[in-house]
Amino acid sequence: MDAVLELADVTVRRGQATLIEGIDWTVEEDERWVVLGPNGAGKTTLLQIASAQIHPTSGVAGILGEVLGTVDVFELRPRIGLTSAALAERIPREERVHDVVVSASYGVLGRWREHYDDLDHARAEELLTEVGAGRLTDRTFGTLSEGERKRVQIARALMTDPELLLLDEPAAGLDLGGREDLVSTLSVLAMDLMSPATVLVSHHVEEIPPGFTHALLLREGKVVAAGPMEHVLTEEIISTTFGMPMTLRHEDGRWAARRRARHLNP
Repeated sequence: MDAVLELADVTVRRGQATLIEGIDWTVEEDERWVVLGPNGAGKTTLLQIASAQIHPTSGVAGILGEVLGTVDVFELRPRIGLTSAALAERIPREERVHDVVVSASYGVLGRWREHYDDLDHARAEELLTEVGAGRLTDRTFGTLSEGERKRVQIARALMTDPELLLLDEPAAGLDLGGREDLVSTLSVLAMDLMSPATVLVSHHVEEIPPGFTHALLLREGKVVAAGPMEHVLTEEIISTTFGMPMTLRHEDGRWAARRRARHLNP
């Protein structure tokens, strides 16, 4: 398999702050990764590198066979599907859901005077149905629930048949039912052999969909562990990542973590 992401000693600094440091990470085209860590661990910065939104301060970032700094990012970005809260905020609230998805073909937010052919429209409808949002096609984006917006964003991210799919905290802001619906949808995508390599950023192991294969754990901008899920999702590594003693369970393809109970002396 070919690597879709190859980061070598990647560091990002902003002023005196080091956001991520010395990151080595390779993602193969048939892998589904989750990136875990507490607030401020560098997860979103890492995804900004992976989506060609920013360049590293030092180190080498290879994306889809290209190297950041030597490639036109405006040609690279359409090959990457991305969902994030920042992107969602830019979607016009009056935009029809079908148009939110189909406009990804031109990499724009908000229909203007672009022309889309029947195949584009058919693919948009197919993707909305695939993520469980087919009934929303004629609704406006601003009338959707948070969970519905997440599904529409995933359909949009898949519209260009990307080679890499990046999901930045897709379950953030969802209630329990919305989270479980989304995890189920992402699990179906993860298990589809035709789906692109996928990276999902989260704070919570409970949001890892069945079918995800690898995990990268970050703390204070550095890698704690990276590799196949069964090797790196351990109580010791989770405890180190989140800075407290944790218990970890894995049952029916799902993970759950909690702080280890304190035993008070009588």
